[in-house]
Amino acid sequence: MRERRASQGVRRTREFETFVAGASGRLLHTATLLTAEPVNANPRARRLLTLALAHTYASWDRPHGGDPYDSARRQLIARFQRTAWHRYGSLRRRRASPDHVLAGLTPQERLVLVVRLYEGIAEEQAAALLGVPAERVRAVCARAVATLLHPPRDPAPARVEVAPS
Repeated sequence: MRERRASQGVRRTREFETFVAGASGRLLHTATLLTAEPVNANPRARRLLTLALAHTYASWDRPHGGDPYDSARRQLIARFQRTAWHRYGSLRRRRASPDHVLAGLTPQERLVLVVRLYEGIAEEQAAALLGVPAERVRAVCARAVATLLHPPRDPAPARVEVAPS
């Protein structure tokens, strides 16, 4: 009995390591897009991914509806929602790296944009995943795309009057 349990543990570990080797790159990129950190310096994205993979490993043997990538992605999104979307409130735009193309978006806009366009999840499925109405997903996605295509302009510099000499 003990040997059988040990061999199941070894099998479980190998399966999970194989999954991580194949999926961690894309999941890390998703996390990096969500946090809007630079690709070479992304500690928040790596932490999100680590926590999502830890949860996925903990529930590895339970029936998780098929695709482990989907389970890890759901965990990644849920963790990002809990930390960035709700918690930072007025700090929404300050948490992202100013050099990142998605830095001008709020965490909610980044989340919807990444889920819809990068991950390719349909509007209704994204709404169910995020726990919001489909109309909200549509509106936030449209606003995010509009912001990316037409970023807000900086105010014109104040006109300086030069005194004649």
